[in-house]
Amino acid sequence: MLKKKRAVLVIVDVQGRLATLMHEKEKFFANVIRMIKAARILDIPILWNEQLPDKLGETIPELKEHLADLSPLVKKSFSCCGNPDFEKSLKELGRWQILLTGMESHVCVYQTALDLIEEGYDVHLVADAVSSRTAENREIGIAAMKKAGASVTSVEMALFEILKTAEGEPFKQIIQIVK
Repeated sequence: MLKKKRAVLVIVDVQGRLATLMHEKEKFFANVIRMIKAARILDIPILWNEQLPDKLGETIPELKEHLADLSPLVKKSFSCCGNPDFEKSLKELGRWQILLTGMESHVCVYQTALDLIEEGYDVHLVADAVSSRTAENREIGIAAMKKAGASVTSVEMALFEILKTAEGEPFKQIIQIVK
């Protein structure tokens, strides 16, 4: 069961021209933004990653505007875990539940999930907040992460699991996000 005091939102490489080629990109972008907004309401830390932004481009403006107070963790490896800064930041948070979002499902998100699982993290793949250029690669990536031990969830499922009850100000704010 997801707990807000144990969770961290990890965003993987939603950047550059490649982001515009994602399968169902509008839905994908909207769901990553929902997760960012909800993480802010629930005081869940965010680790934002970019792969070689000087070559692949920066995070898309739609997401970047919601991350203005943070700096991206720049990586060369496909897996976020190949970046010592990511590893250090994650360890310093002391949180073991990973809400994993981003692109591409079958490459960077997949390799990040496998490395995190191997390191003992509880990975919750937010399936409607990951994408690939093709629907097939998206589904292959999700299936492979599930087989490796990741829990598959959705934006709404994860947020309501964290909330636990339909009351209070956070609930009212989350309802506005998922509408």
